[in-house]
Formats: sequence, structure tokens, C-alpha cells
Amino acid sequence: MTNGDIIESYVPARLDRLPWSSWHWLIVVSLGATWILDGLEVTLAGALGGVLTRHETLGLSDAQVGATATCYLAGAVIGALLFGYATDRFGRKKLFFITVAVYLMGTALSGFSWNFWSYALFRAITGAGIGGEYAAINSAIDELIPARVRGRVDLIINGSYWVGAAMGAAATLVLLDPRHIPIWLGWRLAFGIGAALGLIVIFFRRWIPESPRWLMIHGRNIEAEQIVTAVEQRIRSGEASSREPVTQGIAELRPPSLHHSITPVRVRTRTHTPWREIWNAIVHEHRRRSFLGFVLMATQAFFYNAIFFTYALVLMRFYGVPEKDVGGYLLPFALGNVLGPLLLGHLFDTIGRKQMITLTYAVAGILLALTGWLFYAGLLTAQTQTLAWTIIFFVASAAASSAYLTVSEIFPLEIRGMAIAIFFAIGTLTGGVGSPLLFGWIIGTGSTTALFTGYLIAAVLMIFAAAMEAWIGVAAEQRSLEHIAAPLSSKSL
Repeated sequence: MTNGDIIESYVPARLDRLPWSSWHWLIVVSLGATWILDGLEVTLAGALGGVLTRHETLGLSDAQVGATATCYLAGAVIGALLFGYATDRFGRKKLFFITVAVYLMGTALSGFSWNFWSYALFRAITGAGIGGEYAAINSAIDELIPARVRGRVDLIINGSYWVGAAMGAAATLVLLDPRHIPIWLGWRLAFGIGAALGLIVIFFRRWIPESPRWLMIHGRNIEAEQIVTAVEQRIRSGEASSREPVTQGIAELRPPSLHHSITPVRVRTRTHTPWREIWNAIVHEHRRRSFLGFVLMATQAFFYNAIFFTYALVLMRFYGVPEKDVGGYLLPFALGNVLGPLLLGHLFDTIGRKQMITLTYAVAGILLALTGWLFYAGLLTAQTQTLAWTIIFFVASAAASSAYLTVSEIFPLEIRGMAIAIFFAIGTLTGGVGSPLLFGWIIGTGSTTALFTGYLIAAVLMIFAAAMEAWIGVAAEQRSLEHIAAPLSSKSL
């Protein structure tokens, strides 16, 4: 098949009609494993913030700890843009292995850092790998998971980051305790273990196929149909739920009698999407959706990064928590982040995207403002501060995950990876890169008033995002991706 051929494909509809099966669980585990390891590695880095200020480690200042977090996020921005475009151009599967390799290399090198600049550089490399993962993984989730459960699965996979965070927090109780491992060695082992475990991700990803939707657009529809047929046959063999009807193969979907129950997609095949068309789709054709994606991504990035990358410093500076005990305070914090998407995720498919995104953003902002006031008034202890963060991020975790869900499903198939990358990059640059540096500096001053003001800013931004979602949000629940945003290659067909 050559570039520019017009084809009629049942692939998208067949993927959406599939009953839930062990094949889908394999997708969830394979893609979620990356976020688990990312959560593990980033949590270790966050918990190490206090340790790395000691002279027997790297001797960083509080501002430098915040700066290394900023370098990590800056690397993520560059990686997202570079690998996001490559994801749309060369396929989801190829980028799976490239991005995870960059991530593992950066993580391993972080353990060999010898000063601030080397550590900042290696954190930036790590971030570049993770930035690329956002585009490749979120594209794959949306394109492989049936529409009726896409919301909850997306939230659960993105929320699995906090399973790794909990593991990282538990690991710090041993790795950063001088009674077990010397301080100068423990922080290096933390990164080494994270890199070693990352090899598991590569093992699992061998079984994830290329996105059939991507293959369809790129003139490889026969290959796409073969992948879907293989999944359907696997389900027929007994792995599908007995309560759901088994989806029929492509040969059985073509008869006229079934045309009323399944609709084919007509597209003009292409090798790539020109930059001019990407610009027009994002800036002009889908201007309102672009503004929404920017607001959701930027506000949650500021909210999360401001708190998460400096939580260790807050506990140590304002509550006197020893650095070796910081990981224990993160465990309930991580638990709240895991349970939020897990328990609230199905509501994004049943109640609806607009309602739930609006609610979670608004509630997270209000709770942070209230907690900030309690902190300013001196009414919190290290334990109650942690409890407050746990409650806040039970809601905020679902909100943040829904931002990635939104930008990955409201744009056309041909630019999905790039759209995720652009809004992740812009959102992180405007809302995320500066926040750890800003809050690191604020904490270094020891001013409760300044920190309270920072928390209020983050809260107001989340409430503003809730208002924007209520105004221009997209009702994408249980709808095919092609109905939410028609492929660019299907225009005038």
C-alpha cells in the first residue's frame, strides 16, 4: 500500500468492541510497570533531597536540591518534544524501548554523580526518558483500550506511579538509615537498584504490539487487522469474560447485516504528518481544546511539583523530621495517590469527564488552601501535615491523571503523541519547572508566610482549571477516539 491510498478499516471499532481479557491486563501491567519504576526512582530522589545536603554526600544547598528537580523536569520537557514527534512518526512500539533505555541510563548515572553539575545533568537525562514515555505510553493506552473503560484504565495506569513511590519510600527507610548502610553509599545504591529493576520493563514490553490504529494510518492496515484478529482469537479460546459477547473477526464484520452495528473508518494513508498540519490542528482547528489542555497540564504540574519535590525539605525544616525518617512519612502520602485514581477512576467513565475533572480539580485546590492556612496558623504537626497531604492527593492524583487522559484523547490520531508531548512540555515549563526551584528557595528562607502564599497560588490555579473544564471540557466518556476527534487523514472522504 502506498502513501495517499484511501482505505476503509474496521480496526478502531473492533478494538472498542473487545471484551476485557487477560490481553488487556498484560497491557496494563506492561505500561504501568514504567510508572511504578518512575515513582520509585523519583521518590528516592525526593527523599534524598535532605541527605544530599550533607557534606559526606554531595553537599548541596536547599536551592540546589530544588534546582536538580528543575533540571529533571527540563529534561522531561526536551524528551517529550523529541520523542513525542518520533512516536507519531515511527510508531508507539519502537519508542517504548528507546525512551526506557534513556531513562535507565540516566538513573544509573545519577548514582555515580560527584557534584551538583554532574547530578543535575544525569537527572536531566533521566527526565528526558520519562518525558518521552508520557507520549508513547498514553498514546498506546488510548489506542489499545476499549472506549467504555478507557478513562479508568488510563487513570489507574498513570496512578500506578504512586505504587512505585510507596516502594521508594519504604526503601529509603533502609537505604538512608546509617545503622544499615553508610550515608555515602546508601543514596548511590538507591539509584542503582532503580536502574536494575527497570530492566523488567523491557522484558514486559516485548509482548505489547504496535498500535493497530497507528498501523492503519500508515498504510499497514493488513498488519493492523492481523493483530486485532489474533487478539480476538485469543479471547475466543476462553480468556474472555463469559458475561460479555465475544467480538467477531474482520471477515465476519464485513457482511451488510452487521454494518448497522459497526462503522468502518475511511482514511487516506500517510507516512507522516507535516509540521504545518500539526500547527493548524493544534493552534487553529482545535484552539479551545488546546487552551483546555494547556490549563489542565500547567496547573496540575505546578500543584504537584511544588509540593512533591520539596516535601522532604518541609518535613525537615519546619517539623524537625530526621532525613532517615522522611520516607516513612511518604508512605501514607503515596497511598492516597494510589487509591485516588483506583477508586475514583470508574466515575470518569460513568458520571462523565467534565463533571469529574471539574470536581477533582476544584476540591484539590480548596483542600490545599485550607491545609496551607492550618500550616500558617501553626496547627499542624508532621503527622497531621502528612495526613492532610494524603487526603489532598487522593483527589489531586485523579485530577492530574485526568489531564493526561484529556490531552491524549481529544486530538486526532495522527498527532496524538505530539499533542501529549506539546502540552506536557508547555504545562511543565510554565507550571512545573520553576515550582521546585521557587519552593526550594521559599523553604530555605524559613518563612511560613511565604510558603503559605505559595500554597495559595497553587490552590487558586487548580480552582481556575476546574472552571475552565466546566466551561469548555469535552464529554469523551465511552466514545470512540475517532468520534471525539476525526483523524486528519479522513477529511473530505
